[in-house]
Amino acid sequence: MTPADEAPGIFAKALAAHPTPIPGVVVFDLPVHGDNRGWFKENWQRSKMAALGLPDFGPVQNNISFNETAGTTRGIHAEPWDKYISVATGRVFGAWVDLREGPTFGRTFHHVLDPSQAIFIPRGVGNAFQTLEDGTAYTYLVNDHWSADAQEKYTFLNLADPTAAIPWPIPLDSAETSAKDKAHPFLPEVAPMPAKRVLVLGAGGQLGTALRFLFADRGDTVFAARADFDLADPAAYDAVRWQDYEVVINAAAYTAVDAAETPSGRRDAWNINTSAVSRLARIAAEHRITLVHVSTDYVFDGTSANYREDDQVCPLGVYGQTKAAGDAAAATAPRHYIIRTSWVIGEGHNFVRTMASLASKGVAPSVVNDQIGRLTFAEDIAAGIRHLLDTRAPFGTYNLTNDGEPGSWADVAAAVYRLAGADPAAVTGVSTEEYFASKPDAAPRPRNSVLDLAKIKATGFSPRDAGQALAAYLNGE
Repeated sequence: MTPADEAPGIFAKALAAHPTPIPGVVVFDLPVHGDNRGWFKENWQRSKMAALGLPDFGPVQNNISFNETAGTTRGIHAEPWDKYISVATGRVFGAWVDLREGPTFGRTFHHVLDPSQAIFIPRGVGNAFQTLEDGTAYTYLVNDHWSADAQEKYTFLNLADPTAAIPWPIPLDSAETSAKDKAHPFLPEVAPMPAKRVLVLGAGGQLGTALRFLFADRGDTVFAARADFDLADPAAYDAVRWQDYEVVINAAAYTAVDAAETPSGRRDAWNINTSAVSRLARIAAEHRITLVHVSTDYVFDGTSANYREDDQVCPLGVYGQTKAAGDAAAATAPRHYIIRTSWVIGEGHNFVRTMASLASKGVAPSVVNDQIGRLTFAEDIAAGIRHLLDTRAPFGTYNLTNDGEPGSWADVAAAVYRLAGADPAAVTGVSTEEYFASKPDAAPRPRNSVLDLAKIKATGFSPRDAGQALAAYLNGE
């Protein structure tokens, strides 16, 4: 008699995935191959599971719970990591309760697992099982290392919770359980496990201010200005529990374009714009974090009329070089969005505010007329980032500026004068060489900064027209 004759049920399945009533909880049928020697199965195969929709959850630890007798009951524990659970020998009655913050809190699912099936349990879903046979080995892959600190973030539910009403095959009174599992709180006293958090770095800048406003409805967002998180300090990274974060938005940068050409500025620019991004990318890869990194048109030399995301970078100065290197570092994170933008305008001191102030004073400025691009308002960048994250758009690099007809800085200045009720003819256009004649150490600027927007538009995001956005900005809208 072969193993297949003894237990034909476990050899009859093809690889398949079955969703359950709890979002993200998926049961998998696993092909088991048997002969006179026993049986063999692929318990977890990354590419095949990914093809069936299993997240690439990055397991780092494999645990096995061996249970001597039938009726052994463990749980209900929700850990701050994902689990892929299977049975090596025996059978279990598995029970799962959604203990995550949200509309499905308290939802339950139960199922009998034998070696021919496995189940994926996302972070925050309470896990419990009861063995149905002696000598049952229950195994699970997890994507974080156990630690005493991590255990403090568990969420527990009483095995006998009346709301969950789990129909244990063997009554709990006669089952083998622990005193701790019997003493866990009931559902009304359970604090739901919060979602992983979003960390915004550079929250004190123009874009950071817009991100704070747009993400204010997400209670899971942490906004860190330079005083809260110094990108230049390697020790700052060690103080963060990165496992608790789902997204890191890097809106911080060294942006002193001319100062970057000096020895001290060059050092700071490389540290903030490249080395820090490399650290963030490494952390993002290790902890399966989505890294959103904000870049610039300065990665290009300005010799093309319209730059696409896959055009070759060719920076002119140190600032652009450090940002281009930072882009390359950010791209090593498996889950990344690199946002290339230009001519950013937000809250605080900026070109538009300066021109509006000069217009109100009757000053006739000289403004560069041979650098061409589009304004990008910080709130539109923030909205584009939120769109990419909310829609789970394909990872990669996206150009993100306002839309509309490109123009020069002199054109923008004239538009500001007109909108402010001043004479736009007061603005005199000058060449880059004329403007910087008294600043021989000024960094080179790209003459054309127009970024093609087709890729981000294809995700369903339509940036505002730059002229309309400028008018709204000056009207305080």
